Amino acid sequence: MKRGFDKSEFQMRVRRAQVEMNYHNLDAILLTTEPEIRYFTGFLTQFLESPCRPWFLVVPVTRDPIAVIPSIGEVLMANTWIDDIRTWRAPNLTDDGVSLLAETLRGIGSNIGMPSGIQSQLRMPLTDFARLNAKLECPIGSDAGIIQKLRLIKSDAEISKIQTACDIAGRAFARVPEIAKSGTPLEQVFRNFQRLCLEEGADRVPYLAGAAAPNGYQDIISPADARPLSLGDVLMLDTGLVFDGYFCDYDRNFAVGSVPAEVDAAHAKLTQATQAAFDVACPGNTAADLFYAMDKIVSGGAGGLEAGRYGHGLGMNLTEWPSLIPTDHTPLISGMVLTLEPGIEVLPGTMLVAEENIVIREDGAEWLSAPVTGKIPRLAR
Repeated sequence: MKRGFDKSEFQMRVRRAQVEMNYHNLDAILLTTEPEIRYFTGFLTQFLESPCRPWFLVVPVTRDPIAVIPSIGEVLMANTWIDDIRTWRAPNLTDDGVSLLAETLRGIGSNIGMPSGIQSQLRMPLTDFARLNAKLECPIGSDAGIIQKLRLIKSDAEISKIQTACDIAGRAFARVPEIAKSGTPLEQVFRNFQRLCLEEGADRVPYLAGAAAPNGYQDIISPADARPLSLGDVLMLDTGLVFDGYFCDYDRNFAVGSVPAEVDAAHAKLTQATQAAFDVACPGNTAADLFYAMDKIVSGGAGGLEAGRYGHGLGMNLTEWPSLIPTDHTPLISGMVLTLEPGIEVLPGTMLVAEENIVIREDGAEWLSAPVTGKIPRLAR
């Protein structure tokens, strides 16, 4: 698959932002996080994992974006479609880009917005943000939810990258019997599964969670330990691997040898729940509707497990808006990419979780991960 996007993809994103900015009377939007900067520029690097330097992108209402970045990133940014690149030598302990950014913003206007709602972050020191506001005519306000609204809907080009990530994970999951059997330490399974993901085409595997315990597991976020897989265990692997800057996020359960009938029954209910959500995942319904469709099957409508939600948005981040919870009435729109992630109690203190990835289309949903059917797969004794 072709890496990156055509220039027209970024221009389309900017135009959509500018229409919204005009409506909300914004002169510009200031962005500071890696996914948001990459969304408008294509600037893809793991270097932003380092918190040492701040990075800024200004999206004006009437012109192309302006990158205000540390000089170490100038060469890479110049390889994107961005022409206006303003740099400073960083880190600078007295003025880490604040004056340069303030000068840039003052040259555009006074009504500046930033993403400020749920799941937003400020990737710059709070003291520098205060200094920046002091240099402006008006304090920076909210972007009126514009960036979240834009990123909620994926283009066909973005969906294609997420599909590729899902396909890579699917091939790695199919190879789990190569690396996991009774006696294999869980931490070794984790390491080898990441290797399989890379062999199948992943750029990196920044997220891998899972568990292994008899009849299910107690949680799904703990790190792997040295405990060997044992007969009767249920192994779960949940991967968020990345292809060309886009995540997949789904899991698979495996039984080590035979498991009680209760485990197979719980697994069957999970597959029924994801199918039920898939069936109602269409424009006109809401995120909450998907929650209720799954919860009716896995808990009889009791309201779900303590994890709090049955899925979420997916894209440049592992988890994006919306959340599949009873109070999220975000309308489903063609182009939204979601995870369906119901959980179910097997026995007191143990649970199973299933997860699939889908995209909303005009006439319903489309699977991005190949959905699980049948009994929970068995691993060798």
